[in-house]
Amino acid sequence: MKGIRWWQLLPLIFVNLMWWGCSPSEALQNDGSSCRESQLESSRVDALIQFDQHDKDAVRIHSDMTVEIPMADWVLADRLLLGKHSEEYRHAMQCLLRGKDTSIRRSEWRFDEPEVKEQGQDIRVRYESYAWIRNYAPIKIGPWVIQWKKGGTWTVQFSPTTLQKSHWKVQADLGGLRFDDTSKTASPHDGKWMWEGDPPGRITFDLGLPWQRWWVLTYGRSFWSKIGVGAWWVCASVVVALAALRGRPRHPSGGSDGRRDSVVQAVLQWAALSGSVALMLIVIGSQHVSPPWNAFMCISAGLALTLVARPWLGGTPLQARAVRAAVISVAAAGLLVVVAPHLFYLPPHLVSKTEPSVLGKVGYVLMGLAAVWLWLAALTAWAWRFAREGLMVPASWTDRWNRAPVLCVTLASLAIGAVAGGLLGCLSWANENQWERSSWPAGQTHGANVANYLANFSLSHLTLIFSDSWVLTGIALLALLSYRTRTRRQDDENRERSALGPEGPDVLLTAGIFAFTSGVQGASVAGNAAQYPIWLLLNIASLFGVLSVGRRWSVLGRVGETFCLRRMRSERWRRELMDRAHEHRFLENESRVLGKGGSASMTLDQVEARQRDLRQWLLTGCDSDRPPPAHLSVMDIALAWGPEGHWWDNAVRAARVAFWFGIPGTVGLLVLELQPRLQQMRLRYEPTALPEIVVKFIALQAAWAAAGFVLGALWRLLPGRPSPVRALSLVLAYAVPACLAVLLNLLIGGTFTRLLLYSLFMAVVLTATSIVMDASTFSEDQQYTHSRFALVMSIYRLQGFAAYIAWFLAQLAAAATLWEYLID
Repeated sequence: MKGIRWWQLLPLIFVNLMWWGCSPSEALQNDGSSCRESQLESSRVDALIQFDQHDKDAVRIHSDMTVEIPMADWVLADRLLLGKHSEEYRHAMQCLLRGKDTSIRRSEWRFDEPEVKEQGQDIRVRYESYAWIRNYAPIKIGPWVIQWKKGGTWTVQFSPTTLQKSHWKVQADLGGLRFDDTSKTASPHDGKWMWEGDPPGRITFDLGLPWQRWWVLTYGRSFWSKIGVGAWWVCASVVVALAALRGRPRHPSGGSDGRRDSVVQAVLQWAALSGSVALMLIVIGSQHVSPPWNAFMCISAGLALTLVARPWLGGTPLQARAVRAAVISVAAAGLLVVVAPHLFYLPPHLVSKTEPSVLGKVGYVLMGLAAVWLWLAALTAWAWRFAREGLMVPASWTDRWNRAPVLCVTLASLAIGAVAGGLLGCLSWANENQWERSSWPAGQTHGANVANYLANFSLSHLTLIFSDSWVLTGIALLALLSYRTRTRRQDDENRERSALGPEGPDVLLTAGIFAFTSGVQGASVAGNAAQYPIWLLLNIASLFGVLSVGRRWSVLGRVGETFCLRRMRSERWRRELMDRAHEHRFLENESRVLGKGGSASMTLDQVEARQRDLRQWLLTGCDSDRPPPAHLSVMDIALAWGPEGHWWDNAVRAARVAFWFGIPGTVGLLVLELQPRLQQMRLRYEPTALPEIVVKFIALQAAWAAAGFVLGALWRLLPGRPSPVRALSLVLAYAVPACLAVLLNLLIGGTFTRLLLYSLFMAVVLTATSIVMDASTFSEDQQYTHSRFALVMSIYRLQGFAAYIAWFLAQLAAAATLWEYLID
């Protein structure tokens, strides 16, 4: 050291100063006393906690904490004014709000960053956060810790990790919940309870939830809730199996009956598999299953579901080989990660405690994509088999599948892979955001978290995929109904043309389609999974009840079955009915002109003579001992018959119309769903939030289309002379379980306004569909009118047109008013 001069140490001193100056935040973070908490004793803090038991899903908790810090007293105060993403800002906020507490807060939500303002010589920081009581786990929110005590009682403790010696003013707004001041120091103030000057550790109180909230919370997390969800799948499988068995031919003898047996067998297989797979997912979700076993069961189940579907049935051997090669290859790739994790540098239990390597991430992605791809492929294979055997697939698609199966399998595999990749992208993006939110402001590394969510990728998304497979059940019932109808039309065209609607097993199939689409979607809007089994059965029973009344009071039911057999047995006879309906409209117009004193092409006597001829033609087609009512005309019968010759064609036409009319309702419900700020935040923080929006859009559109299909199928059987009344009859069939759901929600303190809005949208869609059906019945007269509206007005005649339009506008106004109320 003697030989070293002081000036020779200047470069070393300069380097150290540069290092310290360029990384002040790191130096501060490494220094345990860098927060300078003793300098915060002069701060003033207001803390408010609010409870809202009227929130839609659960009791909402709002924490509002305001800190006023003298800038001259705290060395880090000016760093709160820096950029929100800077290390200095995050460190200062960590010191102010959390101190040494770096725990993960998954239950705490923040809509915005804390608000920081300069007020003279002070800095004012306002920190708002939210949480919801959804389970019995402890909740940390702001400076509060909330823990379940017993029954419906929760203990709330004021436990800030910083600012212990600052001046506190604490308030609690219980929102009507039961309050028990265990600290014995609270005083009432403006409808709230207040503590001022008390040490933070002494401020505690108990709150009691109302029995309705406690019951929902307890039931939703109990074993009985899982039994309720399982009962829904078992009940659904029984209904599907019963409908399929009733649709089985009594004396199969090969040919078309043999194929019909194949359709029935496919529906029965799906009924058994859907119930068993749903129970498997419930068991996996309710118990702790290691990631290797979880992945093994999910991949194996997806492989089995796809192979049992046999989408190649009735095709060529090359189709079977192409499908098997694709699904087995994908399953083998996924299972390779499970049975040989060391190849990807993963531990045997698949969850790494540190951030996995690139090869490890590849293994996780391979395993997750394999499971999701197989399940999506299984649903696609079942949908294809149902549609093909139900004779619902265009001939060009079938020809292409027969000619180039390898190309079709390749394109389908790529499309399914793109969807599975999109789901993985949503998972990764949402979990990154979720970790950033829950670890704020510390911003910890999350290598173990990456390994955990990638290892469990399959389960979260398979539950989403399978929970909406009820659409596939509706397709299965529709395929069986389609095949039964089309084969009967080929066997006996004349008899089928005179059929008023579905008969025998077809009625159960039609009711099942209605219950599994429109009904189940209404149950999901009601928001109580325990209602699903009851809702399903009530939808079917209420539709049967409306139908039993409708057969007696419908227009065609009142003219008798003989009329349909005599007057509607062929297309020629139907054309005669339409010609006489056109003549009836012309005579009414002539009579109206003559009644007003105008000139017409016929005299009044001639008009009355022709009207008597039309009445006589109607009477000669009916039973002599059961004449139709005097107010029924040939035009009423033409409108009741519908625009098509067969009830199936009426159903298909009405489904298309309802699908397009339902788009505004779907958009309105989705906008309402995303209107709360929490729901908007879920899109960024929950892996299944974005896919759920897509699924809900498809589900709602399927609900409107299915409701229109059932309206068209039962068009000739529903009661009511005006067509909008027929639509109302179907809405009433849906309203029975909806009303019971409303009563249940009123009892347990839940909301029912969204269910009411869905019902109003259903009424609007079906009423508009019925009006279009009437216009389509007389579509040939479009050339004689200025517009479709004028055609509708002429069909309904002036004396009834105002009432029909007023009825439709009243429904539309009620739906719009309720939607505007909910959106505000």
